[in-house]
Parts: sequence; C-alpha cells; structure tokens
Amino acid sequence: MQRKSIIITMLIVVLIWQVAAIIIRLPIFPGPIDVFAAFIIELVNGKLGPHFLASIWRVMAGMGLAIMTASPAGLLLGQSKQINKILSPLIYLLYPIPKVVFVPIIMLFFGIGDLAKIIIIFIILFFQILVLVRDQAANIRSELINSVRSLGAGRKALYRFVYFPATLPAILTAIRQSVGTAVAVLYITELFATQKGLGYYIYFQGSTLFNYPAMYAGVVAMSLMGLGMYFGIDWIEKRTCKWLFVN
Repeated sequence: MQRKSIIITMLIVVLIWQVAAIIIRLPIFPGPIDVFAAFIIELVNGKLGPHFLASIWRVMAGMGLAIMTASPAGLLLGQSKQINKILSPLIYLLYPIPKVVFVPIIMLFFGIGDLAKIIIIFIILFFQILVLVRDQAANIRSELINSVRSLGAGRKALYRFVYFPATLPAILTAIRQSVGTAVAVLYITELFATQKGLGYYIYFQGSTLFNYPAMYAGVVAMSLMGLGMYFGIDWIEKRTCKWLFVN
C-alpha cells in the first residue's frame, strides 16, 4: 500500500511539473520529459555517472564514520551517568548549532578534497546519532538488563544482545532524519573548488553551460540519491528490527 501511494504521489508531482512547464514556458524551467531525456543522455555519455559516484562515496563514508563512532559513544553515555553528566553540557552546547556553519572552517583546515566533505557529513550525522542513541540507551528497562545478567551475561554480552539491539532503531532513525541535511550540505561543499560531484555538476550545467535540462537532471540524480538512502534505511530497519513491525 505504501509503495502504491508513493508511485501515485510521484506521478501527480510529475504531472503538476509538466503543466507548470507548459504554462511558464521558459528555458530555465524545462518539463519532465526534457529533463528525463537529458538524464538518460548524460548517463549514457558518461558525464553524470562519475559525479553521482563521487557524491555517494562522500555521503556513505561520512555516514559510516559517524555510525562507527557515535553509536558506541552514545551507548557509553546512556549507561554511564557520571560520564554523561560531564559531557552533557558540551553536547547541549554543540547539538543545536547548524553544522553548515562549520563548512568554511573545516575546508580551511582540511582543504578542498574529499576529506573535508566527508568530515562535514560526519559531524552532521554524529550528533544526531549520539543524542538519540544516548537517550535510547538510558531508557532501557533495568529489569531487562538484570534478567540477562542473571543468566551469566557479561558486559560484552550485554552490549551485543541488549544495548545494541535496543538502540539500533535510534541509530537508523537518526540517519534517516539526517539524510536530507547531509545531502544539502554535500551540495554546498561541492560548489567549492572541485570538479567532481553532483553539486559541481548542477552548478556547472546551469551557471556556465546554461544547459538547464542537464542541470535539472543533476537535481533529479541528487534527489534519487537522497531517496535511495532514505528507503534503504527503511529496508535495513525492516530486516534488522523485525520486532518493531510485529502486529
């Protein structure tokens, strides 16, 4: 049912887009037919693919780094009141700050290569995952932990069979909430002194070549990347957190 609703909504959006393009009739606003034709042409001639791969690599690398660091840190903070008490003021101070403001600072320190872009995405995802995992770990029922301990489980077993499964939905929720922001910031970072990535491709096609169908094709590619990641997280959640979907 959900898949059918998404397809119907997508068709309605495309129809509205086509009608708007016919009414406006400006080169800067091509219709979906022209854009999709440009999308296929740019893929076939090999111009769009490398930019897509460069962008998806940066997002996936930043996401993987954030998961590997923020998840155990969140578990530690959630289960240690003393450590959480020490670090909470720092997290409380940094968490609300829009991470996009760090873009010029990070690029000054780490240059204009992939590393700076990956670090920016990492920072965005890190705090989201850290806070949600910490709160989820802190709310695990003590009787559940005690019952597992009574069976002889040590600290490693608790983290593997209790803490991690209990906080996995929070990790996936944090990633899902941050995908849109991470892709938006990626676009901004790819405007600075680079020749690879969808952000560069969109800007170059629209502002230099004035190839507006190709520019919109880049926007479609970046949208598909964000949607693919979003639905991919949903798929992972359904496979790894089956207890959440039991009627």
